[in-house]
Amino acid sequence: MKTKIVLSLLLFCSISIIQAQEETKEKQETEIETEEEGQNSTSQAMDATATQWSFQMAYQFMPDYYDDIVNGSPRPAGLDNYLQVRIVAPIPLKSLTILPRLTVRHYEDVNTGKTGFGNTELFALIIPSATDWGSGRAGIGPLVTAPGSEGVSKDEWGYGFAAAIVNNSGQWFYGLLFSQSWRSIDPQALPAGQSDINPLGIAPFLNYRFGTSGMYLGTADLVALYDWNTGGFYLPVGLRFGKVFVRPKGSWNAYVEYKTSAVYDSWEGSAVQNSFRINLTYVMPVGKKQ
Repeated sequence: MKTKIVLSLLLFCSISIIQAQEETKEKQETEIETEEEGQNSTSQAMDATATQWSFQMAYQFMPDYYDDIVNGSPRPAGLDNYLQVRIVAPIPLKSLTILPRLTVRHYEDVNTGKTGFGNTELFALIIPSATDWGSGRAGIGPLVTAPGSEGVSKDEWGYGFAAAIVNNSGQWFYGLLFSQSWRSIDPQALPAGQSDINPLGIAPFLNYRFGTSGMYLGTADLVALYDWNTGGFYLPVGLRFGKVFVRPKGSWNAYVEYKTSAVYDSWEGSAVQNSFRINLTYVMPVGKKQ
């Protein structure tokens, strides 16, 4: 009886070791395949400009806004929370890669009870082969926003462009994204002192990966804004902690983050005081066309 138990334990241990070795081998092969392109699987899962399918779901909780006085009145508060779904569908071609990205958000305002969809955003980042150096890349592309629900979004179309440049160096992953759009509205119908140009959006980011654990620490989803009409500037700050789970055919990127406002005195819009986000993204890298 004891012999059977010992043999069973040995067999179980042997199978477990073999399975662990196979999983490790698969993970190493996945890492090697990606590293040949200048990025490992962890940094690629964090990279919104990589040639990969991406499915993101995030929930943003914004319970507090600053209520200081702006132009003689209390600063307006923003919406409280939103659920975000973002899909990236890559189109790899011989001389360039196109990354169409669709973003849909559903907002809620606890104070007024209003809920609905925000302005839907469609952005197509175009990355020529000449600006893709393996460990990073740069691109630019058109940006279109569509009207959303009444009371929680602008009832107008918008059009413009957005650009990005990113790079991976050792354990660091960093970059800069910016966007500029215009309102599809007659400028002469606007009040005096206003134009059809929306604020310039500037989004820097910096992430540090802790060894091969998949864990990382970085900046939150920060978008600094410059208002061309008033000269006001808004700068949020925050931190993100996440972990990437690498799998043979794709990777999961899970993170939590906190954000607040650092510079907002000259900004006339809302300024968040406390903001929290939870996120889960699944990515599936695809090869480029030869």
